[in-house]
Amino acid sequence: MIAYLKGILTHKDPAYLIIEASGVGYEVKISLQTYATLPNVGEIYKIHTYQQIREDAHVLYGFAELDEKALFLDLISVSGVGAATALIMLSSLSAVEIKQAILNEDVRLIQTIKGIGSKTAQRVIIDLKDRVKKEGLVAPQPNIFLPANSQIRNEAIAALAMLGIPKPTAEKSVDTILKREGDKITVEQLIKLALR
Repeated sequence: MIAYLKGILTHKDPAYLIIEASGVGYEVKISLQTYATLPNVGEIYKIHTYQQIREDAHVLYGFAELDEKALFLDLISVSGVGAATALIMLSSLSAVEIKQAILNEDVRLIQTIKGIGSKTAQRVIIDLKDRVKKEGLVAPQPNIFLPANSQIRNEAIAALAMLGIPKPTAEKSVDTILKREGDKITVEQLIKLALR
């Protein structure tokens, strides 16, 4: 297993990054929480990883903090929650919000995440409540503001497409939110709203 990568950040996107380590470029899928902490392209960066080996692919998932990685691993241990769904959960709500929803047994909040139904939300709460109580809560992540509305729109649509949302659906949702919110919204907030 690859526990972490340290190297030059050569590409960053709200859904993935590419980090070059020892001459090899690794594509790593990330959540919006991790995206919000990324340095500028060209800088040295260390990212904690989880490697999922499937019959058809080897996929790396990356996390800025070990707490986020631990929550991701907890989420994928729940029956019915795969790695892609766990990443969408971590992109829709912060780790703190997810943990608080689990502790408060807030099925409704967990159901606001795209792809999570009532049964899955209840299963997440039942399976993880004791673990979350033992671990405690983490500090919230900062937001990153991007300068241009069109750049925010393009990055949000690309991220939603990487998360498995059809492009026309993503475009419609993003445009609706941008009309309502205007230029004051971050790409992270835009994607979170589009996933609800």
